[in-house]
Amino acid sequence: MAPRPRLYDHILEGHLAQHRQMAFVSGPRQVGKTTTCRGLSTAYLNWDSVDDRRIILRGPEAVARHIGLAELRERLPVVVFDELHKDRKWKNFLKGFFDIHADRARIIVTGSSRLDITRRGSDSLMGRYFLFRMHPWSAGECARQAVPESVVQSPKPISDADWEALIEHGGFPEPFLKRDQRFTRRWRTLRQDQLTKQDSREVSRLQDLAAMETLSLILTEQSAQQLIYSNLSREIGTAVDTVRRWIDLLVRLHYGFLVRPWFKNVAKSLRKEPKWYLRDWSGIDDAGARAETFIACHLLKAVEGWTDLGLGNFELRYLRDKLKREVDFLVVRDRKPWFLVEVKNGDDKLSDSLRYFQTQTEASHAFQVVLNRPFAAVDCFTRTDPVVVPARTFLSQLL
Repeated sequence: MAPRPRLYDHILEGHLAQHRQMAFVSGPRQVGKTTTCRGLSTAYLNWDSVDDRRIILRGPEAVARHIGLAELRERLPVVVFDELHKDRKWKNFLKGFFDIHADRARIIVTGSSRLDITRRGSDSLMGRYFLFRMHPWSAGECARQAVPESVVQSPKPISDADWEALIEHGGFPEPFLKRDQRFTRRWRTLRQDQLTKQDSREVSRLQDLAAMETLSLILTEQSAQQLIYSNLSREIGTAVDTVRRWIDLLVRLHYGFLVRPWFKNVAKSLRKEPKWYLRDWSGIDDAGARAETFIACHLLKAVEGWTDLGLGNFELRYLRDKLKREVDFLVVRDRKPWFLVEVKNGDDKLSDSLRYFQTQTEASHAFQVVLNRPFAAVDCFTRTDPVVVPARTFLSQLL
């Protein structure tokens, strides 16, 4: 299948046309960052290229000469710095380049590690960049690639071929577009090896590589489960604090993500363990875990995308109390519960926990999202009572 335009092409085009701030584009390895950003670029410099690295190390003025910023142009050039965060002094370089040349060029910075780490503590780049977190293909992106003007979109059907490809091959561009099971399996194995053997060592100087590989394999089988750090510690034979650091590293490398519980205004909600989800649901054997991970990845893309676009501040959480009542997901909008999601493969009977937690949280909406139901051209968000909705309808209204 030929390459298809992506939502992020339009998001970044709009940013470059409207804002002088740098665009930081973060996301998993092989999610399409380089393809999208190179398509927008006038000049491309990759830290992993020896020749490009030599130019960068000479400083901002050397890069300006290389790009030709002294030349008169009809349109501002767009320079892309790829994997620049691997340079220990990358922030200082960008600050210098931006402060001198921000009015003569537009700047995109990409990386497979978490570029939003710069927001912690003192940040020399504060006010100089906007963050955009890139995600794999989703049902919403199959339905439309235009930049949304509001949070919720109208429902729109996607083709059966796209839906089945998302379920079977995942949303990462190459396997999603190629749609060949043998390729998908080989791609998945290679990506796992790169994350655990190459990327983790580059980012953290990890020494005990074998134990990290064991942990990543265990976590592959625990998507959609609560993480009990002490159990993981015993299983791989290392300290609990080490397990926490390694899981944080895997999150930074976008191997998976954590969803933490929501506590406010929920009586008896005492469970504190986060839930773990893989970024790639295609290799999960258990049907229930795959369905929940599939929805989790869509919701994460939505809450991070809405936040990055300035549509509000959104969080993804879950709910569980000591009586073991649980709802898979809660989306929080500007610190207030907005909608609940319970995921089912084919069960149409409304969950009692969904009703209970909507009352407790006062969330505006409560959806039981069912994968094996046909698309219905009805806006889910017009309903304020608990309702069973097709996943194909619900997800088409997200990013």
